[in-house]
Amino acid sequence: MIVQQDFLKKIKDFGLNTYEAKIWTALLSRGVATAGELSDISNVPRSRSYDILESLEKKGFIIMKLGKPIKYIAVPPEEVVERVKKRVHEETAATLKTMDELYGSDVLKELTQLHNNGIDTVEPEDLTGSVKGQNNIYEHLNLMIKEAEERITLITSEGGLNRKGDALLRQLKKAAERGVQVRVAAPLTEKNMEGAKAISEFAEVKDLKGLNARFMIIDTTQVLFMLADDTEVHPSYDVGVWVNTQLFAQALEQLFDLAWDKIKVKA
Repeated sequence: MIVQQDFLKKIKDFGLNTYEAKIWTALLSRGVATAGELSDISNVPRSRSYDILESLEKKGFIIMKLGKPIKYIAVPPEEVVERVKKRVHEETAATLKTMDELYGSDVLKELTQLHNNGIDTVEPEDLTGSVKGQNNIYEHLNLMIKEAEERITLITSEGGLNRKGDALLRQLKKAAERGVQVRVAAPLTEKNMEGAKAISEFAEVKDLKGLNARFMIIDTTQVLFMLADDTEVHPSYDVGVWVNTQLFAQALEQLFDLAWDKIKVKA
């Protein structure tokens, strides 16, 4: 039985590897079959088929039929979906519980102390790094926002304003509520006016024309700037450079301050 690769990739969303997906779909097509039959149908090595069937049985995808030769019965896909959902919920709940228990624990205190002691001995030139992929970039920007105490300056593109609004809005609002000044500049158009309006509820937003740049400055100490034009790079290949040095951050913000008062305020 030949299964399309695209179909196999979708089946992996059930939490299966390639061999498991092939064996399961083979059994679904037969209803009941032996390990040898499934191996032949799915083109999975017979030496692996028994381990794979045992794994599928533990995951609740199949049932082993009593009798000889040993045969396997496929569980209906609708039931499998419910079982997978239940397992994901249980695993997520267990993981969240473990993470919650770490707060205030001796383990977290020791890890924090280890990190703080390490930072004290780090040279300034070592406090830099690259962040790859837009999701990772937004995660790091959120971390920077959490650490802000005085001022956040965000410069972004037309499309970036909407994306950053979705990804950073909650943390930016929290920063503003604790007294941090939030400034945002981007080319404002009809496409991002809704995002600009949401951010302007707690931040000063200005219309930035003629400058294609993407960066954030935190308290004149940290900077994260993107290296590529977001209209020309795939989100997975977007790259940001993070710099934690007051000299560069302060100089960049001072240059931006010279232009800030001249930028048109959002309508």
